[in-house]
Amino acid sequence: MKNAATSMAKIFAVTNQKGGVGKTTTVVNLSASLATMGKKVLLVDLDPQGNATTGSGITKDELTPSVYDTLIGQASLADVIQPSAFGHYDVVPANRSLAGAEVELVSGEQREYRLKQALTTVHQRYDYVLIDCPPALNLLTLNGLTAANKLIIPMQCEYYALEGLTDLLQTIRRVRAHLNPGMSIEGLLRTMLDPRSSLAQQVSLELDKHFPGKIYKTAIPRNVRLAEAPSYGKPAIHYDPSSKGAQAYIELAREFIERQMGVIRDKEARC
Repeated sequence: MKNAATSMAKIFAVTNQKGGVGKTTTVVNLSASLATMGKKVLLVDLDPQGNATTGSGITKDELTPSVYDTLIGQASLADVIQPSAFGHYDVVPANRSLAGAEVELVSGEQREYRLKQALTTVHQRYDYVLIDCPPALNLLTLNGLTAANKLIIPMQCEYYALEGLTDLLQTIRRVRAHLNPGMSIEGLLRTMLDPRSSLAQQVSLELDKHFPGKIYKTAIPRNVRLAEAPSYGKPAIHYDPSSKGAQAYIELAREFIERQMGVIRDKEARC
């Protein structure tokens, strides 16, 4: 049996405390890929670098207002949202002013819940909300993790990535214990994958052993088009749709939707 909750957006934080693993590339290209499949998507840029903003074709230096203004209580989220230039999804943009929110939120009430509270005013407009978290454990990341129903963890198949994953899992446990007990891991996404690498194969097997059913079958390969697309303010699927990177994100979007449909069917069967 369906209920009102099924009409609300599912919120996914794309996170990893290790930098350079493809978080922003994943958020932008998964958002664009889902949009091409008819899904209503909101991308939230929580990184002061604003790379998801520029990668969506929005000039970050001219933002007024931005997600910063929402987090400090000076603008509603609806007033901040902008359409992406090419991807047919909406964006809550960010720029370097967001770094100031760290200081201003320290003494604020409900400081870890600012984004969650803001999203309640718009989430009925969307199917999915994807949050690009910064590569650090700070108040911005905590806002993303507290707002999220599920986590998507991009990671490279290398030894140091496994060490970083251990740190991230400790963070997830703390957030569940104190801020967001309903949060869970949606999936681990292998990025920048070289299928010829024996180390990549070994790490993939290790991940599958420790996280059965959580590893996306789709892996994102190393691809120059994925690296070039942001300089044109476009997701890769609009910059070069035939590239291996773009095709991988389209396949990921299909797998992502199939997972969500499976969850919905399971819930309806239990009603």
